[in-house]
Amino acid sequence: MTLDTDFVRAQFPAFAEPSLEGQAFFENAGGSYTCAPVIARLERYYRQRKVQPYAPYEASQLAGAEMDEARARLAAMMGVATDELSFGPSTTQNTYVLAQAFRQWMEPGDAIIVTNQDHEANSGPWRRLADAGFEVREWKINPESGLLDPADLENLLDDRVRLVCFPHCSNVVGAINPVVEITALAHAAGAFVCVDGVSYAPHGLPDVGGMGPDIYLFSAYKTYGPHQGIMVIRRELGNLLPNQAHYFNAGTLYKRFTPAGPDHAQVAASAGMADYIDDLAAHHGITGDAVTRAVGVHDLIRGHETALLQPLLDFLKDRNSARLIGPVEAEHKAPTVAVALNRPGIDAATELAQHGIMAGGGDFYAVRPLTAMGVDPERGVLRLSFVHYTTRAEVDKLLTALDDIL
Repeated sequence: MTLDTDFVRAQFPAFAEPSLEGQAFFENAGGSYTCAPVIARLERYYRQRKVQPYAPYEASQLAGAEMDEARARLAAMMGVATDELSFGPSTTQNTYVLAQAFRQWMEPGDAIIVTNQDHEANSGPWRRLADAGFEVREWKINPESGLLDPADLENLLDDRVRLVCFPHCSNVVGAINPVVEITALAHAAGAFVCVDGVSYAPHGLPDVGGMGPDIYLFSAYKTYGPHQGIMVIRRELGNLLPNQAHYFNAGTLYKRFTPAGPDHAQVAASAGMADYIDDLAAHHGITGDAVTRAVGVHDLIRGHETALLQPLLDFLKDRNSARLIGPVEAEHKAPTVAVALNRPGIDAATELAQHGIMAGGGDFYAVRPLTAMGVDPERGVLRLSFVHYTTRAEVDKLLTALDDIL
């Protein structure tokens, strides 16, 4: 099955926006365009339902129902229970709240494992548990490839480890980590698993229930939605950790790790993400239950992205003036491509802008992995990231521009 990119792009108002005409967007890892169903729901909420939800009058009932709809539909697509999914102001904030819960729950002598493949928003809050006296063990990447080796994780696991934190894929390395295998290793050692999915979820909602991690985090604003953090916490762990919210909310799982009230309008608008996935499924003849539809759309998206990614990797991998970070095979990589140059990445991005290419340069909060791979964070990398609404013509335009500036 081939992704219908004309249909896809018709669902994103940005592609009809005159101010963006002629611009090819290659900084999607920093935030994607927003799909029309999300925008429509957000506008409707602010126009018709901007009241405190869950009161007995109609506007309030409709407001609460849309918030519940977003949680229920996204949870179903990810293969988890409705109350196992919650919203917070950002993934970084959600991670900090979870780290505080683990700090209160863990006992002296306990350890956690983090990687140096993460960007700092997921790694930093967990690393700060060392200040509370807990041991923080680092699962290190290969300095040449940037990859994590599960065999190295096995050497770090023992009965003192309470949590293993790692990214589904890195925002600079781009390698897709084997979540199922890593989760199985951690669970066998008696540890819980936290997966940072921020850089992966834009390439297809994951079947969290099927993969098995205890925590899965990602950002709606990078997944065609509003600026919210979405957090899955499986019930066993969620009920085990201390409540971080108002004491009277302790009995509601999706409220336990949201200390402040969520942004009602943005939560409601997140149902538009589910609308979009269902629209893609229906247009391409993908049927079945919520998980089956989401998995079908995921596979459709990955097929399209992989076909577009390989020519870019082939172009970059043999360039003497550029060091391609991460895998050179598209099937093992998300379409997030970081390139170390002999000049600051932001300078290259500035030159690409003159060619109608919107890209980014810098360290992207990935100071630890860049340093581990011998890349000067001050110089950073040029990052070229795309998603399924990118076309072959835009990739060709990028290759032409890169040929000129490199």
